[in-house]
Amino acid sequence: MLGKKEQQLLDALAPRAEREGVEIVTVEVVGAKKAPTIRVYIDTPDGVSFDQLASSQAWINDIMDELDPFPGAYTLEVSSPGIDRPLRTMEHFARFVGETAVLKTQPFDGRSSWTGAIASAEGDAVRLDVDGEAVDIPFDTIKRAHLKGTIDFSS
Repeated sequence: MLGKKEQQLLDALAPRAEREGVEIVTVEVVGAKKAPTIRVYIDTPDGVSFDQLASSQAWINDIMDELDPFPGAYTLEVSSPGIDRPLRTMEHFARFVGETAVLKTQPFDGRSSWTGAIASAEGDAVRLDVDGEAVDIPFDTIKRAHLKGTIDFSS
């Protein structure tokens, strides 16, 4: 699901993140090639506080300065994953069984866009309940995936 550069950045950040008790949910590189934006989404079992974002921004910035991943300027953004949390690993899918996910895949079964409740994540496939039917989606066909956030205004 990650491009080569994104995977390199994730691999560089992962050891420090583990020491800090932070999960790197995903890394995205977006924008112009001459001045890209690097987005690093972090999480912890208790969520992400403002202080946690600030301290994580500092050590992530230090690692990026050492790596110097792009010639010239780039922008670094460190954020919580938010309501539409990216799903990057089988563990992410397993953690959110029962939640609704939106997946973009390589063409599979005549389509490349899927929305449904995560029924399971086992072996090499994610099972979604799509319109009342179970669909097994091979993990290696998934290009991008995220939770479909819902807000309950009834309270």
